Amino acid sequence: MIIDSSYDELKNAQTAIENLKATTPSIYRKFLNIIHLTRQLQYGYQYMGSLLMDENPGKFQPKFQDDYVLSIYHQEIEKLKKDKRFPELKQLLQSYKHISYTNISKLALGEKPAALIGPAVVH
Repeated sequence: MIIDSSYDELKNAQTAIENLKATTPSIYRKFLNIIHLTRQLQYGYQYMGSLLMDENPGKFQPKFQDDYVLSIYHQEIEKLKKDKRFPELKQLLQSYKHISYTNISKLALGEKPAALIGPAVVH
């Protein structure tokens, strides 16, 4: 999938992430933990976002992965989704999914919007 993000879109998403961090630090921290887990397992952020948003993750699903590790990952995603503050995170993801879950994740990890401008292939 090819996305093309403008600086303004990325800056707005960064501001929304900072607001989430300030207003609901517990859900932000849990989201960051899932991002780190996704990165450590070398799964795609689009896969993570699809699971969080109850979308079909089919084309983003890891090709070669141990079933046990994948089941643990899904359990961690479900724990996050059961948090009473999850709707606030879900709203943020819904509002900015057009810039990709990958860019949202990178912004949450501290990347600058200027580094993410322009077309990119996400998988």
